[in-house]
Amino acid sequence: MIKVRFAPSPTGFLHIGGARTALFNWMYARAQKGTFVLRIEDTDQQRSKKEFEEEILRSMKWLGFDWDELHYQSQRFDIYREHAHRLLDEGKAYKEGEAIILKMIPDQEIKIYDLIRDEITFDSSDLKDQVLMKSDGSPAYSFCCVVDDALMEISHVIRGEDHISNTPKQIMIYNALGWKVPKYAHLPLIMGEDGSRLSKRNGAVAVSDYKNQGFIAESLVNYLMLLGWSPGNNQEKTTLEAAVKKFSIKKVNKAAAIFSMEKLRWLNNQYFKEMKTDQLIEILKENLQERKVDMNLVDDAQFRELVDLYKGRLATLNDFYDWTDFAFVSDVKISDELKSKYLAAEKCEILKKLADALAGVGQFDASTAESVFKQTVESSGHTSKDYIHPVRVALTGKEVGPSLFHIMSILGKDKTVSRLNHVSI
Repeated sequence: MIKVRFAPSPTGFLHIGGARTALFNWMYARAQKGTFVLRIEDTDQQRSKKEFEEEILRSMKWLGFDWDELHYQSQRFDIYREHAHRLLDEGKAYKEGEAIILKMIPDQEIKIYDLIRDEITFDSSDLKDQVLMKSDGSPAYSFCCVVDDALMEISHVIRGEDHISNTPKQIMIYNALGWKVPKYAHLPLIMGEDGSRLSKRNGAVAVSDYKNQGFIAESLVNYLMLLGWSPGNNQEKTTLEAAVKKFSIKKVNKAAAIFSMEKLRWLNNQYFKEMKTDQLIEILKENLQERKVDMNLVDDAQFRELVDLYKGRLATLNDFYDWTDFAFVSDVKISDELKSKYLAAEKCEILKKLADALAGVGQFDASTAESVFKQTVESSGHTSKDYIHPVRVALTGKEVGPSLFHIMSILGKDKTVSRLNHVSI
């Protein structure tokens, strides 16, 4: 039976690279009707933190990677000790102080039949003797990996290519213990657009940070999927369920994957565009509540109009408030730069004339607002394009945005008139 594992260490938040590894393990397990194990590698008692463990579990759930088994290495020290002492008793390991160390057998060819990279060969003479149990009584990384993978019957170890150097050491431990070696697949690294290793400087942050930035789980998972694998036919947007049906670990690319924040933002925008308005409204309201935005000044009808007006522009959930903050306040804030650029005294006079004209209309909608705007501006001897930006700045505090007259309609007559009347340099 196919059984894979994802084994994060709770010494930090779940990194985007770790999330991609978890995804490919999860997809392989689900595609093969196998078992997905989540193993928390918390043997480093000083650096492992409960807050990191909790964040990893939250992020895994948010991404949709449900697990079939959950294990903690910190609860298995007796098991590691037992097998280290067995190797000691068999003369395959020796003691150095309190540490137990495995003797490497020289001049052995170690072959790895990697599912992604084909055959990789190592010489055991290049390997140092391997620490199994440290002098403080804790197990070494490679040793507890082997013990756990064997006893948990992990059939395939799918992990980043930065672990390739660990694999021959672990195979030697398998051989010493007389256990079957699993199959390996080493995933390509994720690189920044500048070709360097992914770091916080060029995009690598915790999964929870992407959530806080307003990315949705579906698009983030979709994008991680494309970092090393493709559903085929130049398809970029796909569901996790559909991808699982097509997934093959052997079709993962060997070449490093390039992480592009611009591409991720584009994909997130595609999800918003295709999302039903009611669903988008729900998650946008949750986002605003998390950001502690006061929504009392916007009723449900206005909120829906704002969503319909701006959904095509959103790359993240956070973009919504950045674009529409003017609707959630009584008085809009206008920067000195925009006042100087668009709101000279003579223009403010025209805006006040527009306010008076709008105040006198009965039915107030986008069409009426546009008609009154054109009549007022042109009767004052100006062109409409000369006043689009000043009016937008007066109403929203921004110089760009979607239909100005739909914004007027959403704000309503009273608020529109008030803002036009009170604007000044």
